[in-house]
Amino acid sequence: MHASLIQMAIDPDESVNSRRERAASLVVAQRGADLVVLPELWPVGAFSYTDFADEAEPLQGPTHEAMAKAAAEAGVWLHAGSFVERAEDGTLYNTSLVFSPEGRRAAAYRKIHRFGFDKGEAVLMGAGEELVTVALPETILGLATCYDLRFPEQFRGLVDAGAETLVVAAGWPERRRAHWTLLAQARAVENQAYVLAVGSSGTHAGVEQAGHSIVVDPWGEVLAEAGPAEEVLTVEFDPARTVTTREQFPALKDRRLGLAPRRHV
Repeated sequence: MHASLIQMAIDPDESVNSRRERAASLVVAQRGADLVVLPELWPVGAFSYTDFADEAEPLQGPTHEAMAKAAAEAGVWLHAGSFVERAEDGTLYNTSLVFSPEGRRAAAYRKIHRFGFDKGEAVLMGAGEELVTVALPETILGLATCYDLRFPEQFRGLVDAGAETLVVAAGWPERRRAHWTLLAQARAVENQAYVLAVGSSGTHAGVEQAGHSIVVDPWGEVLAEAGPAEEVLTVEFDPARTVTTREQFPALKDRRLGLAPRRHV
């Protein structure tokens, strides 16, 4: 598979409409790729909490429309990163969208683990409740967003649901970049799966972004890594290697915990 990870820069002086148009152009420019991925909350900025309510959209709002059109024009599977969704009951969610090469929405994932420690996203947004996988012709994607990366049980659940390639859209801060790399490799090794982790660059509400989008194979080897600035990271990888790795080193079959409810005596 050919994957393009679009590490967008978030410029506070660029309007959301302009950035939406620019994101669509960047996606269309990846024509020929199999999978294209954008970062978390690129329309508004992952740490721009004060703008969340003003920039929130319905699920099938302008970001959905622009990304569906871009996926169809490019003829690619598109993980469109995430945006601030306003549900019918008014609740805000950090929601990711995946589109088919025909521009059809194949999945929507609401971020389960909200960052902020009782402030920011943690209090402004609702928590998703469902694990989401998407079957592509070549592999099964498991979806996660930024802070989710710190919770291995979510990824194990995605693997149990059939995921072979784990995609993480993020707005990860530079001050914790070492954790970003370490956790991406850990999630790949423990789940014997590819990890495609896409960050953003620039500064969101004064928080410098880490960039350094990364692709890790099922053995934990880094196949490609971006720098700190806006960049399109491209990589070729063989999805069949997930299957062969799990066959040759069947560690997942030796699991003892989490497979059934514990019996208390």
